[in-house]
Amino acid sequence: MPATGPSAGPATPGGPPAVLDARALNRALLARQHLLAPAELTPEQLTAHLVGLQAQATDPPYYGLWTRLADFRPEQLSTLVEQRTVVRIGLQRGTIHLVTAEDCLTLRPILQPVLDQGLKSSYGRRLTGLDLEALTERGRLLVEQAPRTFQELGGLLGADHPDHDPAALAQLLRARLALVQVPPRGLWQSGGPAAHTTAEQWLGRPLDTPATGEQEQLRRDDLVLRYLAAFGPATVADAQKWSRLTRLAASVARLRPQLVEFRDEQGRTLYDLPRAPRPDPGLPVPARLVAPFDNLLLSHADRSRILPSEHRTRVMTANGLVPGTLLVDGLVAGTWQVLRQGATASAVLRTFADPDRTTRAELADQADRLLAFAAPDAQQQEVRFVAG
Repeated sequence: MPATGPSAGPATPGGPPAVLDARALNRALLARQHLLAPAELTPEQLTAHLVGLQAQATDPPYYGLWTRLADFRPEQLSTLVEQRTVVRIGLQRGTIHLVTAEDCLTLRPILQPVLDQGLKSSYGRRLTGLDLEALTERGRLLVEQAPRTFQELGGLLGADHPDHDPAALAQLLRARLALVQVPPRGLWQSGGPAAHTTAEQWLGRPLDTPATGEQEQLRRDDLVLRYLAAFGPATVADAQKWSRLTRLAASVARLRPQLVEFRDEQGRTLYDLPRAPRPDPGLPVPARLVAPFDNLLLSHADRSRILPSEHRTRVMTANGLVPGTLLVDGLVAGTWQVLRQGATASAVLRTFADPDRTTRAELADQADRLLAFAAPDAQQQEVRFVAG
C-alpha cells in the first residue's frame, strides 16, 4: 500500500522510498489544487497558491477560480485586475499567466531565461544585426508613454528598421521587458486586442533586481518549493516541464534535506514537502469541470496522474488549444464548453465514455452551476451530453 499520510516518508527508516501509484498521485494533486473541496482562501490567495493561472484567453482564470472556490463571482477577479492586485504577464513556459502583483515582480526575473530561449528559438534569426539594447529601451519608452498592442509596437519599431520583421521586433520587447496586459484585457467576458505596458509602470514598483550566484539559487529553490506545494509529489522533470527552467536538479539537491522522497510505479524519484497533503488513494472525489488551459493538466512531464494517455490527443489539440475538461473519479473523462445562441445558453458536456447514472447526475449538477456562473442572464439554460 502506498504511503499516504501528510508526513509519510520511506517505508522503513533507511529503507527504499515508498511507492506512490497513479491513484495516490492523483489524490495528492487534487488536494493541493483544491479540487476535493472548495478552498477557504480569497481569490488573490488562491491565485498565489497556484503560482498563477494560465491565461492565454481572458476567461479561463475565472473558471479556474470558480471550480475551486465556493460562491466565487466574476466581478471579484475583475476588480482585482482593475485595482492592479493581479496582472497578466508571460511567465512559466513563456505563456501568459494571471498572477498576483507580488509574484509578477518576483517571478519575472527568475523566469527571464525562459523568455530569452523562446525569443532565440522563434525569432533569433530575424533579429540579426540589430542593437537589441537600444531597441529594448526604445520599446520601453513607447509602452510607458501609452499601453500599446504588439501590432502597434511592430509598426513603430519597424519604421526605423524596414528590413526586419515587425512581429519579431515586437516579440523582442515581450521577451526583454516585463510587459503586462492592461484592462479591459483580462476583464470577464471582454474581448479586443491586448495592450501592454511595463510591470514597473503599471504597478509603480520595480522588479526584483536580477540575481546571480547564491541569491539566484535561493530564488529558484523557493520556486521549486512553491511548485511542490501546488503540484507535488513530483520529479525534477515535472518541475522543469511546468516552468521550462533548466538545471532544477541542482535546486532539488540543495533542498533534499528538507524534502521527503517517494518512487512512482516506473521507479522515478518523486520529491515532496513533508507536511503536504497526500490523501488515501481510495478517497472518493466529486465530478468537476476544470477550466480551459488549466495548469492542472499542463504541469507534469508525465500527465497520466490526471490525463489518461488514451485521451491526450482529444484534449491537447494540435493548434495548442486546451478545452475545459470533465473530471470523473479524478481523471479527465471528457470536455465541456458553454455555447450561446440567442436567449439560450447551453453547457455541452462531451464524454469519452457513457457515464453511469450517479456520475451523469454529478456532472449535470456541475453544469447547472457553470451556467449560473457563466450565463446568468440567459432566458433559457440547458445541459446537453454528447458522446465524444
